[in-house]
Amino acid sequence: MSVLFCFGLGYTAGFLARRLKAEGWEVRGTTRDRARLAGLEDAGFLPFLFGRDRPLDHPAKALAGVTHVLHSVPPDPEGDPVLDRHGDDLRALGDGLAWVGYLGTTAVYGDRGGDWVGEDDAPAPTLERARRRAAAEAAWRASGLPVHVFRLAGIYGPGRSALDNLKDGTARRIVKPGQVFSRIHVEDIATVLEASIARPNPGRVYNVCDDEAAPPQDVVAYAADLLGVAPPPERPYATADLSPMARTFYKDNRRVRNDRIKAELGVRLLFPTYREGLMALRAEMAR
Repeated sequence: MSVLFCFGLGYTAGFLARRLKAEGWEVRGTTRDRARLAGLEDAGFLPFLFGRDRPLDHPAKALAGVTHVLHSVPPDPEGDPVLDRHGDDLRALGDGLAWVGYLGTTAVYGDRGGDWVGEDDAPAPTLERARRRAAAEAAWRASGLPVHVFRLAGIYGPGRSALDNLKDGTARRIVKPGQVFSRIHVEDIATVLEASIARPNPGRVYNVCDDEAAPPQDVVAYAADLLGVAPPPERPYATADLSPMARTFYKDNRRVRNDRIKAELGVRLLFPTYREGLMALRAEMAR
């Protein structure tokens, strides 16, 4: 039996986990929150607590028979907690471990002034959290494990979209001339990961994004039109009341290429732009 172990069985990993479980896989995964253990077990997953200060109690037992690993735990100031705490345990699985997927971020490319960037472009992170991601990527690729790196664009999906922000009153239309963001629907992330599992190529890096980088204010306006409500007013970035963290997201400006997932993995995106994605989410809300 194929066994998937998810370090960080949260929102994104959960979409792949549910697909594979439906196909007959055994799925195990970690959480930092003891209160989530029962929910993961109820969903049919074997749960474990994990954090840098709370490594797996019995790693050899928890990882016994694992054939695939998905890693979505962010690095911390000390490095990558999964590799630091359990890198040796994963290497001990030997040839039985066929695939490791590391979920990273396109933020490692840094600011490209709105130009296109692809996997062959060297990382040039400008933000501290992105520098940590680049360092974690490099450490995993040098780990001796069958690692595949997936650089994810901005994730949206059920419960996490401009539609939800409009409904709960948190949507904003911040305008910075020339600014665009790349995005990816969470279901398409799961599709890319499944395709990689079927065609493993250890050491490979894949950008995971849709076909259209777009200004954030356009996405909110389109979502408002789908809901039949007035969009929030546009606010200039220069004078917008943004938290320091929110403001950092506007420091980098780039368009991300996704040719490799199509050419090498044969992926056909279900939601090639935010329009198809939001339309599907709106239809789901209506149901």
